[in-house]
Amino acid sequence: MSKRNSQANKAAARERLRVEREKQARKEKARRRLVVAGTAVAVLALAGGIGYAVVQAGKPSHWEAAADAKSVAAPKNTEGQDGTTVVVGKPEAKKTLEIFEDSRCPVCATFEQGVGATVEKDVADGKYKLKYVGATFIDNADQGEGSKNALSALGAALDVSPEAFLKYKAALYSTRFHPEESQDKFAKDSYLLEVADSVPALKGNAEFRKNVESGTFDAWAMRMSKTFDKSGVTGTPTLKMDGETLTAEGSKNPPLTVDDFNTALTKALKG
Repeated sequence: MSKRNSQANKAAARERLRVEREKQARKEKARRRLVVAGTAVAVLALAGGIGYAVVQAGKPSHWEAAADAKSVAAPKNTEGQDGTTVVVGKPEAKKTLEIFEDSRCPVCATFEQGVGATVEKDVADGKYKLKYVGATFIDNADQGEGSKNALSALGAALDVSPEAFLKYKAALYSTRFHPEESQDKFAKDSYLLEVADSVPALKGNAEFRKNVESGTFDAWAMRMSKTFDKSGVTGTPTLKMDGETLTAEGSKNPPLTVDDFNTALTKALKG
């Protein structure tokens, strides 16, 4: 092979190597651009996700929005501003027993299971009227929704009739349906409707079901809860007549048996 041919071959080889290197360089440059672009998109997506989460976190919850609602749909058979005065009984009854309860309250359940039927009979007999004030403070302590949701459902029952309200309240507190305080079962509409099936006036009642599932009286429930908060009452159940708290004799506790209740009631009715 001549020296010239040898040099030409070497030059050709160098040229091929140069072309290949440039090709690889272009590929690497393109790859880097894709990585940078992909990273930018990922960063934007992450920023967008964080921004969305921040916006969502800043939005009020359903119940916060209900509490701040400007207009309130009040159930039938209510009185006063926003319908938060709930009085059941014969108009001619001269005395009114105020009862303050939270639907998730275990002591309220004890009271209702022991004394509820007596109160219901007394109201039917015209011995006194019953004024109900609902609370939701257990939800605040346990970060739940059952007290609020049950109070709204009680509003739906009251919208049917005062009698349906009393029967539904009794069912919610019954040994059959009342959950442990730590179990937020009342937060589920399906469970509240299951309880309602035990009340003839509510079973299969399409309007009642619609009001429970659509939260018709959620804002009303939050107004009622504010009424409780402003009352100065610090625990449930609390019973009052003419502003005086009814307690079991010799204690500061609410009367949880029929005998204790009747003893306290007799004194209150004479007062």
